[in-house]
Amino acid sequence: MKYQRKMNARKFLSKVSVMCGVYVMKAEDGKCLYIGKAKNLRNRLGSHLRPSGLSHRFEAIMNQVSEIETIVTRTESEALLLENNLIKSHKPRYNIDLRDDKSYPYIRLDDSHEFPKLSFYRGNRKEPGTYFGPFSSAAGVRETLSQLQKIFPVRQCRDSFYEHRSRPCLQYQINRCTGPCVGMVDRVTYMEDVKQVTNYLLGKNQSLNKMLVARMEQATEVLDFETAAKYRDRITAIQRLRETQSVDGRARQDIDVICVVIDQGIICIQMMLVRRGRNIDHRTYYPKSASKVDANEILVEFIPRHYLGRDLPGLILVDRKFEGMDLMMQVFSDQADKRVTIRKPQRGSKLKLMEMARVNALDAIRRRISDKFTMNERMTSLLEVLEIDNDQIRIECFDISHTAGEKAVASCVVFDENGPVKDEYRRMNISGIAPGDDYAAMEQAFMRRYKKMKETERGLPDLILIDGGQGQLKVAMTVLQELQIDGIQLMAISKGRERKPGKEQMWLPQFDSSIEVGQNARLMLQKIRDEAHRFALLGHRQRRKKVRERSVLEDIPGIGRRRRSMLLKHFGGLQGVNRAGVNELVSVPGISPKLANAIYNAIHSQE
Repeated sequence: MKYQRKMNARKFLSKVSVMCGVYVMKAEDGKCLYIGKAKNLRNRLGSHLRPSGLSHRFEAIMNQVSEIETIVTRTESEALLLENNLIKSHKPRYNIDLRDDKSYPYIRLDDSHEFPKLSFYRGNRKEPGTYFGPFSSAAGVRETLSQLQKIFPVRQCRDSFYEHRSRPCLQYQINRCTGPCVGMVDRVTYMEDVKQVTNYLLGKNQSLNKMLVARMEQATEVLDFETAAKYRDRITAIQRLRETQSVDGRARQDIDVICVVIDQGIICIQMMLVRRGRNIDHRTYYPKSASKVDANEILVEFIPRHYLGRDLPGLILVDRKFEGMDLMMQVFSDQADKRVTIRKPQRGSKLKLMEMARVNALDAIRRRISDKFTMNERMTSLLEVLEIDNDQIRIECFDISHTAGEKAVASCVVFDENGPVKDEYRRMNISGIAPGDDYAAMEQAFMRRYKKMKETERGLPDLILIDGGQGQLKVAMTVLQELQIDGIQLMAISKGRERKPGKEQMWLPQFDSSIEVGQNARLMLQKIRDEAHRFALLGHRQRRKKVRERSVLEDIPGIGRRRRSMLLKHFGGLQGVNRAGVNELVSVPGISPKLANAIYNAIHSQE
């Protein structure tokens, strides 16, 4: 069912279904403005199409609506799921914009292998194994894995690495692995370590401690003091590592706490994760909206978009009741295959948790306002230096990252008057140039970036900042002249002779020597330059890692997984294969003279 602005609202509503469903409001250019759900489509759209009494938000929306589409569903649950999928797909302007759409990271124990391994994991939990978490950051998972490996020598290597070992790796040498890959430990002993680390990650600290103490005493009784000392050290290390921040020692429930605070025009959603009675972490979201919204509307949109398709705790605490709470509980319970409760706390420890979340939200807003004021001050100073009179500014900064010319990557980061615009960041893999030729790399990056922008008529930047000196600046000028692009200010920032922060030199095309800028403008330029460098370096490392992790043996016809494994085990690794001659390669079972020649030629053609 479609509504056109020229249509009579009453006539349109008479044809709208009274069943539940989803409605999509579109602008004249066809872009989605707002997507919502309704228990009764006719009643809900009637409230939006009334001539007066609309909220500021819907008054702004309805002034732009040219078309309304309705989709009828069988149940309210289907409407909720469809609304969530459509919002994520179309990203309507007037729905709440949630920037962070990543799933939480976990620690995964892959117990499908004879010798299970611990690893970092992010995504839906369809892979077999036991999962521990969630953690709020990838850094937190990696730090925990590093600490666990010092105490429980359970392997954390990839299966491909494990299967190709012919001798123990470095982790075995520094006592962080017991070497199951080469038979240095039997499965019974190894599984004992797996059981201990599992108990620790499940929070069964008391039973784990009792078990270790009993093992230590048994070893002491038979005068095996070396083993007893090992258990003693493990007990001490676990006590140091153990989390002590208990918010409710009696509660063993998994709880998420959600508090919404709107202050000075900033929307802040504070989430606290409580697992097994401990506050393990928190997350802060700053959703954006094209119009004024209240806390109830934010919760209605945030909760389904955050939880649908993800793991759910047994209890979700919110700071206010909102429309559709019962429906969400029903959908979440069906999804999780367990009872999921959403409620507002009234008293006791749960109310204290909510108060703590509110205090954190207010503090986050205060810090954000302070950071925004500082950034605005620095941006204003920069615009004064460049004599740019524009309240809405777009800055693009370029950097090139490579290692001795290998796998060069160009980055382009974008800033506006509010700070970084990460959705607009881009990376470009540089190819077809002489290794280490930064000028050619910069020329290729500029040409690819601005030729495409000119063809698509996208908005060009007001300022292009380049991490480099006069040479890179001239390259940029040449490319823009070739593309016949005018009206863009160019600037380069080089590290200077001392190559120290604060000693950078700034270059403009109209001057033959570097210029001086004030402290605030310099700090703004450094921030943008450092972000471009970080983004380029990350892309270069990922590209280099991808190439180096791939063995040349994988590209040789006739060499499958089994033959590759036999070669690596026979020669003790890839370096041994590289040093082997054709006659030595033939001595490996399953390698014919023809295949040996193919292997030898493939390896030495890379040199």
